[in-house]
Amino acid sequence: MWILLVDDEPELTSPLSRALSREGYSIDVADNGEVGSQMLSQGNYDLLILDWMLPHKTGLEICQDLRSRHDYTPVLFLTAKGTIDDRVTGLDAGADDYLIKPFELRELLARVRALLRRPPTIEANTTQQHLQVADLELDRENQVAYRSGRVINLSEKECELLAYFMLYPGQLLTHQQIYQYLWGEGEQPSSNVLAAQVRLLRRKIEATGESALIHTVYRKGYRLGEIE
Repeated sequence: MWILLVDDEPELTSPLSRALSREGYSIDVADNGEVGSQMLSQGNYDLLILDWMLPHKTGLEICQDLRSRHDYTPVLFLTAKGTIDDRVTGLDAGADDYLIKPFELRELLARVRALLRRPPTIEANTTQQHLQVADLELDRENQVAYRSGRVINLSEKECELLAYFMLYPGQLLTHQQIYQYLWGEGEQPSSNVLAAQVRLLRRKIEATGESALIHTVYRKGYRLGEIE
């Protein structure tokens, strides 16, 4: 899992980065809002840990920009702004969680684990029956996709998987997030089931001569979209 930490206090970012690395996470650090925003737009992070008061661009603005792009990367505010009004403002801006400085490291690590277990935020658009990404269209109601004049019949699971990809084009969806979306907490499919589902779906939507749309992110998950 890859985490972006944006905070301008090196006395906090250095030990926190070491602690997160010991837990097995990969960490990038930015010490101002402008750099953090650029890194966020260029990378594919699983979690954003964000201070509110930052040089050049506030954490609140970064979070609002992220959500305006329909990017639902989990956001944990880590800030000294601790009034009820501050918390409400942060959560209304799109933050998923809010931890007040100073904090206990054990609590922060627990919140990080909880956020990384969640699937991406599901908005009302999950009920949308017709989806389109690039030249691929999906009719969810009838379990049919269309590409290059072809009619592509899908199984129920293939339709659900493709819909999930198309609801979040260009975003990394982790193996764990996809498993949770397709099978929930109760079912326990074998570890190769998802890879097999993706392989079957690729065969159907990526015919000879058509550009690849489903891309594997090594050891992390998958992303749907055309490579620019």
